[in-house]
Amino acid sequence: MSEATSITCPVCEAQLERAGTAGRSLQCPEGHRFDAAKQGYFNFLTGKGTNFLEDTAAMVMAREAFQQRGHYAALAGLLADLAGEHHHGARLDILDAGAGTGYYLGEILRGHPSEQQDAIAVDISRYAMRRAAKLPATTAIVWDVWRRLPTADASRDIVLNCFAPHNPSEFRRILRPGGLCIVVTGAPDHLEQVRTELGMLNIAQGKQESLVEKFAAAGLVHQGSQNLNYSMALDSEDLFNLAFMGPAGHHLDPEVLRRATDSLQQRDVNASFDVHLFALQP
Repeated sequence: MSEATSITCPVCEAQLERAGTAGRSLQCPEGHRFDAAKQGYFNFLTGKGTNFLEDTAAMVMAREAFQQRGHYAALAGLLADLAGEHHHGARLDILDAGAGTGYYLGEILRGHPSEQQDAIAVDISRYAMRRAAKLPATTAIVWDVWRRLPTADASRDIVLNCFAPHNPSEFRRILRPGGLCIVVTGAPDHLEQVRTELGMLNIAQGKQESLVEKFAAAGLVHQGSQNLNYSMALDSEDLFNLAFMGPAGHHLDPEVLRRATDSLQQRDVNASFDVHLFALQP
């Protein structure tokens, strides 16, 4: 017996239905079918590929280890609070664009009192989607955020976009009137004590202004921004994971990075996040 979903086919854009044991197949009326991997995620990039590098298994392990130490728990809690303040309905439909392990999405789902939840996690990394697929009420899909997102028009109450590429025209398309898009970026002083020593990427000035303009051009109204800033006491293992879990992890030599973080031992490092809210007016 099949069950309709709001997920759309990446080939023909038709609505997909769940079928098979425990809904582990997605298929559309045109006959396109996608079966879940044994880890529970769906790969919509099969045969298409992407120009972008997926986070490797080692990078994802580093991110999960860092997150489990609670260093970004304050950010996860803030995002859950913002989602809860915005959405009061009995059902929550949310899409996390560039979800990674699903750490922030999971906090929102746990903190929201919805009787029903339907979450879609999208990321190009298979290794990240293995983790996100374990979240309740979540369909984890390997897909490129720059492409048409695999969900129907006006099907989402909230779009979450943390440290990931922005696709505001697609965010607007999938949001319902009154829906909220939460975007998280690193502030210019984020990790400033160790960025250079650990070979991490710099954060450009003026990012907030260009972000607001980009989203406004897509029809999403800026509702405000806030900065979350605090100090983290990080040991050498934390520092290694912090550097290796991000974009620089594609280029860093793990052995060289390990020697660098061992020499630093423990550091107080600044966490500084800009959290932006954009709404689709009803």
